[in-house]
Amino acid sequence: MARLDPHSYNDDTQPETETLTWKARVDFRTRRLHAEATLTLREASAGPLDLDTRELEIRSVVDAHGKPLPFLVSPPEPILGSRLRVELSPGTRQLTIRYRTSPQASALQWLTSAQTAGGQYPYLFSQCQAIHARSVVPLQDTPRIRIRYKAELTVPKELKAVMAAGFTGREEQGVEAVERYEMPQPIPPYLLAFAVGRLAAKELGPRSRVWAEPEVLEEAAEEFEDVDAMLRAAEDLFGGYDWERFDLLTMPPSFPYGGMENPRLTFLTPTLLAGDKSLVSVVAHELAHSWTGNLVTNASAEHFWLNEGFTVFAERRIIEALYGEDVAKLHAALGRRALEDAVHHFKEHPQLTALRTHLAGVAPDEAFSQVPYEKGYLLLRAVENAVGRPAFDAFLKRYLEAHRFQALTTEQFTAFVDKHLPGALAKVDAEAYLNKPGIPGSAPVPRSERLERMTKYKTKVPTVEEVKDWTPAEWQLYIQSLPQGTSRDVFRQLDERFHLTKSHNAEVLVSWLAASLRAGWGPALGRTESFLGEVGRMKYLKPLYGALASTTEGKALARSLFNRYAERYHPIARAAVESILNRA
Repeated sequence: MARLDPHSYNDDTQPETETLTWKARVDFRTRRLHAEATLTLREASAGPLDLDTRELEIRSVVDAHGKPLPFLVSPPEPILGSRLRVELSPGTRQLTIRYRTSPQASALQWLTSAQTAGGQYPYLFSQCQAIHARSVVPLQDTPRIRIRYKAELTVPKELKAVMAAGFTGREEQGVEAVERYEMPQPIPPYLLAFAVGRLAAKELGPRSRVWAEPEVLEEAAEEFEDVDAMLRAAEDLFGGYDWERFDLLTMPPSFPYGGMENPRLTFLTPTLLAGDKSLVSVVAHELAHSWTGNLVTNASAEHFWLNEGFTVFAERRIIEALYGEDVAKLHAALGRRALEDAVHHFKEHPQLTALRTHLAGVAPDEAFSQVPYEKGYLLLRAVENAVGRPAFDAFLKRYLEAHRFQALTTEQFTAFVDKHLPGALAKVDAEAYLNKPGIPGSAPVPRSERLERMTKYKTKVPTVEEVKDWTPAEWQLYIQSLPQGTSRDVFRQLDERFHLTKSHNAEVLVSWLAASLRAGWGPALGRTESFLGEVGRMKYLKPLYGALASTTEGKALARSLFNRYAERYHPIARAAVESILNRA
């Protein structure tokens, strides 16, 4: 008897779920889902079955014949939530749980009509990674156990429900509509995803369309129109696409991430709509997850780098194929900066800067950082350098094919590398990446002529002519390279010459605002205040709230702004900002 995932009540001696049939009625008035979940097990069983739940109100549990099954909901634990233990009668292979969600469900954000682009209808969306699916459905909420599912969502008739699954039909019944979906491929529970709102779609290619509120649909379609070329480039690199469609949903501004790789329907932040396709690398990242993460998955949050390190590597290969090696190296340089910041952030918890983490008693959201992304990428780049690109490309395809629709541990990964690339891990000192804190001294460093030029500026204010061909990545590198103590006059000159406080590119804007706040350059303060009320993406909230909270007077302002805007943020983002303010 063992719990193989420290973030799940799942016991490896108990039967595993094979399929989920889920029916839910969306109630915007009470902010609840009234639902039933039918779990079909891989084999008939008897005895206890432990499921993960968080703040679910369990009404009843019955077997396939409608006979009640005894159950007990344990008191909640701070990270895991509550264990739902069901006593299965001999021969039970299917059980149905009737329940309703909490208005504070950690996976769900309920938006009022005023918080949407159209301003007329409410909106609901889910975000289940890493362990928030249990606040929506009682199930074995561990990526170790993949499930297929069918779903029915009952919603107000004037709204559309979309899911990360195949659409099978819509039926209108009075003032409501029932939308039906099916996911034929087995997925880890954190990829269960849906949204309900006033939504419209536009085709982008034979396998892709974009969904959005009608008010932003055309803008989104224009920004993401190259997604089909991206999909073809990815298939050339990693093999056939296993998910049939790659649709995109442009989310409301409160979405807490840049993107979420939900298969068949990737969720994307509207902060990508820069008007010049300069931020579509996020789309490349989520597309890459179709192979690295969705197809081959980490067995638990302790092996999260297997998802994200591989995906950053794959993302940069896609970018290189489409936009050139120089652009990929600029992104790698930005990633290295982000990794250095993450290592500094965890200076009091250095164990969280190793790739192979041990997270018993640690919430995945608290351990979340750029370390698994960028340090994982560096390990894979080091191995690629050691064995050569042709050999590594062949290995990568073999790795993906051998583990399709499986979940892996770091130890299984290293065994596979040792078998197919013998000696490679020792050659790059993989131990320093996997089990030691910090950035290995031998880690690859991106080098290019464009990067060399960026390092020469320091506090020099460039001319308009010098920056005419700069990409957003170069602007970020320049801003982030401004030394501590750079004079406010430099910030004044930069803003007068380049209007950075008014930038429409969110990546450039946040780099600029964070640097300006640290330098005490007052004119950036007003834009920071308004921007924090416009977005909910944690990548932007964290550095801005952190910069504000670094001074005594800024700390009071940060708390005041958070109190004003907290309801606009997703529960995951609210908790992240709260943690920053509490530590300040």
